[in-house]
Order: sequence, then structure tokens, then C-alpha cells
Amino acid sequence: MPRKVSASLRDSLVGHMGNLRAFAVSLCGDRERADDLVQETLFKAWNHLDSFKEGTNLKAWLFTILRNTYFSERRKRRREVEDPDGSYAARLATQPEQYGHMDMEDFRAVLVRLPDDQREALILVGAAGFSYEEAAEISGCAVGTIKSRVNRARNRLADMLGLAEAEVEAKESLSKSA
Repeated sequence: MPRKVSASLRDSLVGHMGNLRAFAVSLCGDRERADDLVQETLFKAWNHLDSFKEGTNLKAWLFTILRNTYFSERRKRRREVEDPDGSYAARLATQPEQYGHMDMEDFRAVLVRLPDDQREALILVGAAGFSYEEAAEISGCAVGTIKSRVNRARNRLADMLGLAEAEVEAKESLSKSA
């Protein structure tokens, strides 16, 4: 709560309203917005009169409050997006993360059930990013064998996870393009 305010300080606050309004209009270019800025400035000044030392430059103090209020609101508005009908917010919706986590847990559970050679081939090509040729060299087998193991592993995973054929193909094309 502000200290007891002298009549001269109160009169000075009211006396600077015209100058504050002119400054506010010059900042924002909108008379209605300027009136709001002056009102906000006087509200802040009144609530913080205890930090003002009488005898110092009241006009400069008020102008500083107005200027800081204007630029703070401007920075805030720059981060905001007008969305009166909610269409922008609706496009920002994301899937909850727990579904991805649960899908990964399901994948890990069936991955360990693959035969060792298929799991190895799938991990080398699908997860580690090795080419079929590099995976064949690492595994000590022919390139055709690696391709076959990867294909069988993908098909078996899809069956165990209950994925439709179209979903598997869509996910494969996404992983190749990424």
C-alpha cells in the first residue's frame, strides 16, 4: 500500500496526464490504446509511489513507466497469435507421448522374439543404418541373405504387432525418406 500522498504529488500526477497521453499516442499511434497506456501507467505509478522520491523528476519517472509498459506489452503481443475461432490452436494439437512410449515397449517385446539372425539383420540395416552390403560383411553372409532376413523380420514384426500391410509400407517409406 502506498504511503500517504501529498496533495501536490497527486496534482502533479494528474497534471502530467496530457503529456503522458501525447507520448503514448506517439509510441503506439492509436488514441484508444494510448488512453489504456496512460491508465496503466498511472495505476502502476500510484501502486509504487513508495519507490518515488518527492523532489525528483516525476515526469521522467512517469514517462519511464509508460515506455516500459508499452514495450513489455509489445514484446508479449509479438509472441501471441490472434485466433478468434480457435482454428490455429486446433492445428497445434499433438499426440500424447505415452502412445509412442507404449508402441516402443510393444516393439521391444516382439523384437526379442525374432530369431537371432533376423533380429541382427534388422538392427544392422534398420537401426544402425548400415547398407545391405555392410551388414552382410558384418554378419559374414551374402547380401541376398541379409535382404531376406530383413524382409522376413519386418513381416514377422508386422504380424506380431498386428500392423496392416499398408501401415508397414507407409512407415518404411517414411523411414527411408528421413
